[in-house]
Amino acid sequence: MTRVHSGYRKALLCALFYRCLSNQTMTSFASGRSDSPLSADDVGKTGFLRRHLLVLIAWPLASLFLACALWAVTLRALNNERDLARDQAFTTASGLAGAYAAQLRHSLQQIDQMLLSLKYDWEEPQIDLNLERQRRKGLYPDSSQLYASIINSSGELVTTTVSKASQEWQGDQDYFKRHRAGMEKGLLISAPETGATQTRPLIRFSRRLQQANGAFDGVAIVTVDPAYLVTFYDESRLGRDDFVSVRRNDGPLLAAKVGQDEDAVRIFYRNDPIFPSPSGILVEPQEKFQDGQPRIVAWKKLDDFPLVALAAVSEHQAYAGYRSVERRYIGAVTVASLFLLLCAAIGMFFSTRLAWRRQQAEEIKQTYRLAVDAAREGFYMLRPILDSKGLAIDFQIEDCNERGAAMLGYRRADIIGTPLSSIYDEDFLSIALIELRRGLELGFYEADLRVDARSRIHAGWVNQRLVRSGPGLALTMRDISDAKAHEEELSTLANIDALTSLPNRHWLTRFLPRALELSADAGQGLAILFVDLDNFKNINDTLGHAAGDELLQAASIRLKSLVRASDHVVRLGGDEFTIVLEQVHKLEDVTRVARQIVKSLGEPFTIAQSSGHHVQASIGISVFPQDGSDGETLLKHADIAMYAAKAAGKGRYHFYQSHLSDSLVLRINREQALRLAIERDEFVLHYQPRVDTATGRLSSMEALVRWMHPERGLVPPLEFIPIAEDTGLILTLGRLVIEKSCAQLAQWKAQGLPVVPVSINVSALQFNEGNVREILAACMDEHGIDPSLIGVELTESCMAGDDEKVSGELDGLRSLGVKLLVDDFGTGYSSLSQLQRLNVDVLKVDRAFTVTLDHGEEGKALFKAIVSMADALDICIVAEGVETAEQLSVLQALDCDEVQGHFVSKPVPEGEMAALMLKRFLFPPAARQPAAMPI
Repeated sequence: MTRVHSGYRKALLCALFYRCLSNQTMTSFASGRSDSPLSADDVGKTGFLRRHLLVLIAWPLASLFLACALWAVTLRALNNERDLARDQAFTTASGLAGAYAAQLRHSLQQIDQMLLSLKYDWEEPQIDLNLERQRRKGLYPDSSQLYASIINSSGELVTTTVSKASQEWQGDQDYFKRHRAGMEKGLLISAPETGATQTRPLIRFSRRLQQANGAFDGVAIVTVDPAYLVTFYDESRLGRDDFVSVRRNDGPLLAAKVGQDEDAVRIFYRNDPIFPSPSGILVEPQEKFQDGQPRIVAWKKLDDFPLVALAAVSEHQAYAGYRSVERRYIGAVTVASLFLLLCAAIGMFFSTRLAWRRQQAEEIKQTYRLAVDAAREGFYMLRPILDSKGLAIDFQIEDCNERGAAMLGYRRADIIGTPLSSIYDEDFLSIALIELRRGLELGFYEADLRVDARSRIHAGWVNQRLVRSGPGLALTMRDISDAKAHEEELSTLANIDALTSLPNRHWLTRFLPRALELSADAGQGLAILFVDLDNFKNINDTLGHAAGDELLQAASIRLKSLVRASDHVVRLGGDEFTIVLEQVHKLEDVTRVARQIVKSLGEPFTIAQSSGHHVQASIGISVFPQDGSDGETLLKHADIAMYAAKAAGKGRYHFYQSHLSDSLVLRINREQALRLAIERDEFVLHYQPRVDTATGRLSSMEALVRWMHPERGLVPPLEFIPIAEDTGLILTLGRLVIEKSCAQLAQWKAQGLPVVPVSINVSALQFNEGNVREILAACMDEHGIDPSLIGVELTESCMAGDDEKVSGELDGLRSLGVKLLVDDFGTGYSSLSQLQRLNVDVLKVDRAFTVTLDHGEEGKALFKAIVSMADALDICIVAEGVETAEQLSVLQALDCDEVQGHFVSKPVPEGEMAALMLKRFLFPPAARQPAAMPI
């Protein structure tokens, strides 16, 4: 109870807390309006929350204020640190640029002084200028970074400070042309260039040489390696990504130094910059540099030379110290903020807990009333009234909610304090006391109860829960009438077959154990009849599932009419039914019922607006107790007996016998072996010729499948074809026969044999579900078979279904160009009109008609009628089962088109069939005596 009250306390606190924050509620409290939507209880609780609301809010507000102040101070300090780092970076860059400009100016003045000295010495006639000699005497530095040269007016090198100097002609150089044209009056600084014999770019400082009359007399040159201009600079002040450089005022780079690295240009400007002012400093974005780093760049132009000195400081390195300080500050203030948040949460928790305890007693009462009155269940607090022996003889209602009072037909105020004896009569009170005493004894008791008609409870079913609370009981009642009704509806759906409205397998498995128990107690027998409709698959395959469903409904009605009201007819699924006969005294009664079922289901059914549809019933019977002591065993034995009835010829019943189990195991083993044989492709084809009756010429052949068992050898078709049809394996086997037939035809053609058409048997299941047209088309296309070499043999049952569907399937086959043959004609339901409509090519008359040719004129007349009908419809007639020369002679006299049978040839393997194709004539045209070919 403490946990329940605690949960309601938390729920109420949250609800009233948010209501207290709403404008409408706060306004009502402030104004004292009498039309406030809160009840008196709500006002008391909300007043309590208002008194402690400021305390609750003060904690997060104080923490938020301190956190904001802390962050503000931290951010201001970080801004100051950043500004300081920026100022230091600017100062460093400006200092570097100024120092570098001063050093560069000094170096350039020396170079210019050297050029002026060269110019003077050259232009003074009394001086014999020999720079190599002067270098040896130490007047010029012996360095590869700086050397002096004199170029005459023809562009040829006259003298130089470089030993073994190249005699490269300079007349085509830009600096030479400019001086010769008089475009430069003073010092000319050229951009770094690489000559024909040079391996690195060099900078040329040059002045024009003149004759006494002012005519052009050559050029004085000081050639400088770009590294010379930064060699003497103090490199220790440069960072790794800092650099200094010197550029001409119009942009081109002359020399540069990156940090303390000796490498050439790596990280400088992508495009030559122009600096308009004499000096300055700015922050250049990362896009302007080759390495993608922003930099602080300071520059200073040289007064005496057209050059500008640059110093660039990496912004990343400049702010490295600031970022370290920033990380420390941010980490510290984050930890401090989390600590303040934790303090606020702890303060709110303890403040709320302390305030809540002051109102705990009142809140428990209000929470209890809120929960009880809002519940959908009826709730009662009952106090037992004891007799002198301590036995509860009555219970008094100490409290209840409005829902509980309404369930008894009262109001809450009228029922509190009332004993149950004043509500119920004595008979029903005694029943109620049993349940209540059980709750007192066990401490907890729960049950679903159907409401007694004498009870005042307004419900059909209730869930009753009793919990002992101190000396009394807490009773909860919930109306579950709708749930029980739904449960019963689901139970009905789970136990009734939707198609036939008969009980289903689920119902049977629940019913049989109790029925067997009652039969055993009464010493009576019980019989289970397992009923299977024979040939039902043909109805589904030919007429469609709608017709099959209609037949199942009609069969269920017949079955129910044949048994007693105390017996049960169950549909297990598909075309299988089970009949449970109770109170069986002698087997003759069971036999009589089985005979009636076989007879009744053997009569024609009228379905799908047509009549004359025949099915039969195979019935297996097991009897309790001799055939089994439990329902599962009895059902299994009845199923086994049913298979025995089918094996005996269908349309009959069979009682279970122990040896039948062995037969069923044998059948299952055969089915498994057949599946394995299909997977391993253990099947071969034999071919039986069809011969022209008049000429004896081979005209066609029929492909017949044989099972080449690895242990048993050749297995006859009657052992595996029925199993394949019953299990649906005929679909896979049929595809295999089509593929093998087409492959064999292709092989014979490749061998140059005079092939004749091959006809392939197709079952009703293949015709309706096996995609025969698609399989045929694919195989003929794969092996390149002409459609005229393929025939499809269909039984009459394939054509007995829906006219439009059958016509559509046949039209699809005929569109391939193959021939259509009706096999075993005369044993099914074909009519003359149907043959005319379906437009088949060949009728293969069943062997039953061929046999009658030896038995008198009546058989001959019947066969003659078939031949005449075929002639009228322009259909080829083939007589099957020709066994004797006499039959052949009669068929020749009747003008039968073709014959097939053992008299002509038995089915033979592919090799022997190839020999027959080469022979072509299998008996002489005028033969009337046995002349069968050796097989």
